[in-house]
Amino acid sequence: MSLLLSYLQYPFVRYALIVGTLIALCSSLFGVTLVLKRFSFIGDGLSHVAFGAIAVATVLHLNNQMLFVLPVTVLCAVLLLQAGQNARIKGDAAIAMLSVGALAIGYLLMNLFSTSSNLSGDVCSTLFGSTSILTLTKTEVWLSVGLSLLVVAAFILFYNKIFAVTFDEGFARATGLPAAAYNLLIAVIIAVIIVLAMNLVGSLLISALVIFPALSAMRLFKSFRAVTICSAVLSVACAFSGIVISILAETPVGSTIVAVDIAAFGLFCLIGKLKRA
Repeated sequence: MSLLLSYLQYPFVRYALIVGTLIALCSSLFGVTLVLKRFSFIGDGLSHVAFGAIAVATVLHLNNQMLFVLPVTVLCAVLLLQAGQNARIKGDAAIAMLSVGALAIGYLLMNLFSTSSNLSGDVCSTLFGSTSILTLTKTEVWLSVGLSLLVVAAFILFYNKIFAVTFDEGFARATGLPAAAYNLLIAVIIAVIIVLAMNLVGSLLISALVIFPALSAMRLFKSFRAVTICSAVLSVACAFSGIVISILAETPVGSTIVAVDIAAFGLFCLIGKLKRA
């Protein structure tokens, strides 16, 4: 505890904890919706798109990569949504095509145009997370805080509409609700969360932040509101614990957070079985 308190005196540790917990909160709120709509793998698809966009931004030597990566990821989220509604290309096929294509093109561009002497290290840090969460600037922290607050505000403001679209989209359309517009809103917000989370866990581990807290909460609770609240609390607790453990044990931040999420899922499964018994 004394060692942790000494680390908390450094601004970069406080920044990492603030951004990490906010990203975990946003991921868990919309993760419940994605899991219930059977669209969990959109996180994988968009994270690979973000990886490809980062590769392009690196080749173009852009100083602020987020200004390029965020619009590209949002655009691809919209395209994924439209492709998922296309009878010729099902949603899972569209995600697989975009995911594999973006990952391959991104790695190819980094190989062809990279000026770094440690290409393998750059690729691994982008895919699996790195210490960049511990080198956040004050501007990046405020940007993450602002975007996170917008995501939470959108979820609270449109909670009833998101609930309706999640459980019975056909009935929502019949009542006059513009379901397509709210599906688009969900896709855009997920794209924003993906871009924010890349510094935390890397592009290959982002889906864990979206899926595990929601699935864990579903082991114990049945109502949408209870699952959402439990998922949010659990996700924040796991992210905070994972970052603290990674700092104290000097382990990779992203992998440590995912490991804590997995442990929490196992614990909730056990409690759920005991509760049913």
